[in-house]
Amino acid sequence: MKVDKISDNVWKFTGTDHVNIYYIDAGDDKIIIDAGNRADRQQLLTLLGNLIDLREIDIVIFTHLHYDHIGNFDIFPNAQFYASAKEIADYNHKREEAVLNPSIVDKFSVDLKPLPERIGPLDVVEVPGHTAGSVCLMYPEKKILFSGDTMFSKKQLGRTDLPTSAPGKLNDSLIKLLDYDFKTLAPGHDY
Repeated sequence: MKVDKISDNVWKFTGTDHVNIYYIDAGDDKIIIDAGNRADRQQLLTLLGNLIDLREIDIVIFTHLHYDHIGNFDIFPNAQFYASAKEIADYNHKREEAVLNPSIVDKFSVDLKPLPERIGPLDVVEVPGHTAGSVCLMYPEKKILFSGDTMFSKKQLGRTDLPTSAPGKLNDSLIKLLDYDFKTLAPGHDY
């Protein structure tokens, strides 16, 4: 696992399958964006644990509920967990299809709350495409866009060939993102 500081208060942890986990120290709010792949659990515990006591993380935001973005949910014992209302509804309707990994579905036991329009310093942007309930998060103060799997680091588009995808909506979501003033793209994977 690799760690990069992308801003004075934002760290990126890159693990298996180039999946990224972000930690934001926003003063009173200690935020995780996506909890990563369970295969990276021990390294994440060590590396993130060097920055913060994991009990201090109070907000975990999932850009979507695929297994490689929720896998380490249970290392944050005091956090509240958030996803879009659409993503939560899809998860409640078809859990295995939403997560894409039956072994994680059996372990994933959190009370998911629907994301408000703004959480901490982050604006929530609904971007259906990779999943019907995908979100991006805009950090206006730092001009960082956390794009989940909507867009990747080399300006590649998110995958829309999965059972959870809404392929016809991805282009509209990408056009919507043109309205945001970001200088740093923080994708869900470094592809």
